[in-house]
Amino acid sequence: MIDLSRVHLVGIGGAGMSGVAHILLSRGATVSGSDIKDSRPVRVLEAAGAAVAVGHAAENLTLSGQLPTVVVTSFAAIPKDNPELAAATAAGIPIIRRSDLLGELMEGYTQVLIAGTHGKTSTTSMTVAGLQGAGEDPSFAIGGQLNKAGTNAHHGGGEVFVAEADESDASLLRYRPNVAIVTNIEPDHLDFFGTPEAYFQVFDDFVGKIQPGGHLVVCVDDPHAAALGERAVEAGVPTLGYGFSEAIAAHPSIETGVEILSAEVAASGTAVRARVRGVEVEYVMQIPGSHMVLNSAAAVLAGVLCGGEPHRVAEGVGSFGGVRRRFEYHGTIAEGPFAGVRVYDDYAHHPTEVTAVLTAAREKVAAEGSTARVVACFQPHLYSRTIDFQQEFADALMLADAAVVLDIFGARELPVEGVTSRIITDRMDPSRTEVRFEPDFSAAAATVMELTRPGDLVLTVGAGTVTMLASELYHEMTNAADG
Repeated sequence: MIDLSRVHLVGIGGAGMSGVAHILLSRGATVSGSDIKDSRPVRVLEAAGAAVAVGHAAENLTLSGQLPTVVVTSFAAIPKDNPELAAATAAGIPIIRRSDLLGELMEGYTQVLIAGTHGKTSTTSMTVAGLQGAGEDPSFAIGGQLNKAGTNAHHGGGEVFVAEADESDASLLRYRPNVAIVTNIEPDHLDFFGTPEAYFQVFDDFVGKIQPGGHLVVCVDDPHAAALGERAVEAGVPTLGYGFSEAIAAHPSIETGVEILSAEVAASGTAVRARVRGVEVEYVMQIPGSHMVLNSAAAVLAGVLCGGEPHRVAEGVGSFGGVRRRFEYHGTIAEGPFAGVRVYDDYAHHPTEVTAVLTAAREKVAAEGSTARVVACFQPHLYSRTIDFQQEFADALMLADAAVVLDIFGARELPVEGVTSRIITDRMDPSRTEVRFEPDFSAAAATVMELTRPGDLVLTVGAGTVTMLASELYHEMTNAADG
């Protein structure tokens, strides 16, 4: 057992860290931490009782008045020479990862862990909404903020704890799930794993962590997740599949958890009809895209496996209004040269995710019966990922009618000499998609506006600083009416 009476979190303002900090505060722990910059999550934590310093320094360990019993870090994001980590080592204070802390916080609960290359945050959030719809009060830790709840973590009064299981650094192997959901598997984070085979293996290892009497839940529409499910069945692991009818029929060895019977796209949302462990339910998804329909099916099944009544769980999932930066609506321009333009923002940073969100945007426009075009502004995330998937990104972005591609957001990586986002735009067909490479972030809004016509659907896409651009675009396009 780890002594969690006084916890210091390095990088406390991050999406994952701030969530576990809130849970610790709710449980009566003394919480301190530091972050490289001030932010809304930092200020909210301070208001809740945490002692937070902006900037990293050894003396931050005594922010609460005494040394912490444990220091928490995300090794992928925090340099090993961080002065707080060095001071903790010198003082003999245990240093653990966020996943270790989350594993401790989940002890004694029915643990629902959502893993997969894509869709973890949305599926986790929908699972929470489904359980809440069924009258439960689950604890949860999510990598993004639920739009409806306005928070990314909660210390609930119920017996269920729902959380994301991040595979990027194999930290998902810290958990012992009762319900383990795998949404999909596709090579990613090769800077950590080295090979696709090593990446796939971590999911097989995750299956081995399921507690006796627990279930593996896999999306049978995804070939690698379905193959994982088939291997689990052969190994004797209780496994349930979810997906559309055709995929369900193609994998008879996997017991059916949810069969999606129909998903009809309309301007008001996607009407879903599904059979959940023999019970037929109907609900309307507010967020577009077949990938979101699949995520919702996983969430409904998770809620039912935790004891929720199927119809109430489905109704709760249908009430889900989205997660920040997952097809997040910023507004519609009322008048002027950009009248009718709708601005959305999405976190997609892998080619499959970019494909899914742009396909969803096209389906939304088609369902409305409008002639609106889809205009995308994309910022690649990580040099390694951009190099590995340059053709796939080009193919995905050609689903847009017009695309502005910003330069690479390196995050934790150093620049690679000679590599820019041109390796993507040079592979795009200008006869299919009007494309601009825009290396100057300060000019990004103006470049997007040059390509945008009245009524268009505009999407900012990526995991880096592009997150700031949707609000700027909405503001600039609105002000253009006064010009």
